[in-house]
Amino acid sequence: ILVIEDEELVRNVLAFRLKKDGYEVVLAKDGEEAMKELATQNFNLVLVDIMLPYVGGLELTTHIKSTPKTKDTPVIVLSANGLEQVILDAFALGATDFIVKPFNLAELSIRVKRTIR
Repeated sequence: ILVIEDEELVRNVLAFRLKKDGYEVVLAKDGEEAMKELATQNFNLVLVDIMLPYVGGLELTTHIKSTPKTKDTPVIVLSANGLEQVILDAFALGATDFIVKPFNLAELSIRVKRTIR
């Protein structure tokens, strides 16, 4: 699982929970790091925050879904902005799911498991 999150605390909490659930996790703190990881590795899932430096989460979602190598990779978008239009935009760009921050770790685990299945 590739986790793209600029807030270190949130990134570390996500990594801890996902590793506890048995997943291998790669972390990226911004869109540029994420683009490098996506170019060199294959992922079963991408968790991406909307608000990122350099390349935003919605731009990354568009990139993932428009690139032949990654177009079938599920993307779960994370955002503190739960406005209906933001959620609709994420789904229109190809997001598989959308989780509003602050998130419940048990719910996150269930959504990740369901998405990867």
